[in-house]
Amino acid sequence: MERHHPSETPSLASVIVRLAAALSSEEFSTGDRAALRRMQPTQHPPLAFYKFAMHYLPDNWEYRQADWVTITAGMALMAPEPHDFQKRFGTVLADEGFSEARLERLLVAEGDVRRVLLLRAARFLAAKNSSVNWLDCTLFLLLEDEKKREDLHRRIAKDYYDQLFLMEKREGVS
Repeated sequence: MERHHPSETPSLASVIVRLAAALSSEEFSTGDRAALRRMQPTQHPPLAFYKFAMHYLPDNWEYRQADWVTITAGMALMAPEPHDFQKRFGTVLADEGFSEARLERLLVAEGDVRRVLLLRAARFLAAKNSSVNWLDCTLFLLLEDEKKREDLHRRIAKDYYDQLFLMEKREGVS
């Protein structure tokens, strides 16, 4: 795949689409995909990550390497269909039975704990063969502005509880 020209800064959404397409491609090495799935944000990444990063990540990825390791590992875990713009993070977590306690720990976590818990959520969703809007997950790690970050947390929680309410309502009707 061609690397984008430095003056053409892609949107974060287009980066996520590109990552999902690459990780889902039959042409992508199964060995590299397996190495990416095994990555942990608290450990040095394998050579496969650097190879992947040079082709698919934004130009400044190295300044947030642990975050991009987490994003890449999470998407690799959920391949072949990791990303769906229509499936908001909080909604999918509720749909698949992610506990409120786990969601609370995830939303209040910082630093490496935040990354590790996001990867655990990705593993949980991968075990359920779910896709999720990885833009939500990426912003969850990359947002630095405290207000925007809190707005995202609020939206994830709202989506989660709205979905739980809908599920309870459906069960009551059945």
